[in-house]
Amino acid sequence: MFVPFIFIFVIFYFLIIRPQSKRQKDHQKFLTEVKRGDEVVTSSGILGRIEGITDQFVTLEIADGVRVKMLRSQIATSQKAATQEEKK
Repeated sequence: MFVPFIFIFVIFYFLIIRPQSKRQKDHQKFLTEVKRGDEVVTSSGILGRIEGITDQFVTLEIADGVRVKMLRSQIATSQKAATQEEKK
């Protein structure tokens, strides 16, 4: 009687939970490795270059002389990775 529930949970784990946790781990690693001068894309779609970093905040230069301070966790990906995805 419990075998179908266990089978459904195993499928659910391998199709949804495991890939999501792997993606989250990769993103966390990316955020720890980001450094000043990297060009990144935020989760809201803003492109910019990192000018300053603290544990929680990042200062992005989005245009000449225009700097925005935002949460480090809001960085989605590097600009290089985003442009490579477009070309695919």
